[in-house]
Amino acid sequence: MEPLINKVAESGIISIDLETFFPEDAIQQFDLKAYLFMELILKEKDFRAALLATDWEKYKNAHVAIICTADAIIPMWANMLVAVYLTPIAKSIFFGSETQLLEQLLLQNIASIQGADYTDKRVVVKGCGEKPVPESAYIKITTILHPFAKSIMYGEPCSTVPIFKRK
Repeated sequence: MEPLINKVAESGIISIDLETFFPEDAIQQFDLKAYLFMELILKEKDFRAALLATDWEKYKNAHVAIICTADAIIPMWANMLVAVYLTPIAKSIFFGSETQLLEQLLLQNIASIQGADYTDKRVVVKGCGEKPVPESAYIKITTILHPFAKSIMYGEPCSTVPIFKRK
């Protein structure tokens, strides 16, 4: 009997799993809603006093998303003031939802890829997984690989959709 040959392994195809680029650090949300009077109005004096009384240590080394989930108009200085308190504690600070922050961090991690490392390589960008990978991540990896890769495919090495092939 002849030995089994793994043709995918011998093909030289490089597989990239975008899930591996998700940040491992904690992500937390700072919601301004809790600091509003009747969840509608931000009173400067009360807001400043509440920020002084906030336990900022819970945000230590976390990526923090500043958001207001109440339907209220928040003056820009309020976000800036929160950032002042978070800057010495948090790993990074972002304005928006946790989901938007997670996407931003994912894109930053993907941007760290050196496209030249994939010069004349056949690359498959993995398509299915445990975590939902945003479309923007697939666009980002494609723009990084396109100038260098011999080919870019989507899916699994055994079943791919061709995206690009250098002529």
